[in-house]
Amino acid sequence: MKLILTADVDNLGVSGDIVEVKDGYGRNYLLPRGLAIVATRGAQKQIEGIKRAQEARAIRDLDHAHEVREALEELKDVSVAVRSSEKGKLFGSVKAGDIADAVKQAGGPTLDKRNIEVPKNLIKSTGNYQVKVQLHPEVAGKVNFKVVAA
Repeated sequence: MKLILTADVDNLGVSGDIVEVKDGYGRNYLLPRGLAIVATRGAQKQIEGIKRAQEARAIRDLDHAHEVREALEELKDVSVAVRSSEKGKLFGSVKAGDIADAVKQAGGPTLDKRNIEVPKNLIKSTGNYQVKVQLHPEVAGKVNFKVVAA
């Protein structure tokens, strides 16, 4: 069965790769989980568009990753507004996408939310926090931000 991967799959390939897998693996695992789509001409055109969008947001090389890290370190006043109680306890949670949006609004670089490492059960109340951003396999940055009541 010929499939186009829509997400990275260990020991198989990265998103956008056209792979040949056994029928059962494709039908019972990859397709139901949305990790792949059946390879057709229309699907290949769609994947090309997805790859172009990924390349636009991707960190190009090591030097670019260092520039983005410096830009993140220079950022001030990054705040994430979340609904909270009067005592400061959050009703929801702060997700990686919220942090990426806050960095963008503060004038920082565009970050991929999948590269932001938010520890589970860490952000439960308002206050100042720091998260790690994996910009490149060799370069990681840190983002300092404030969680405020909305």
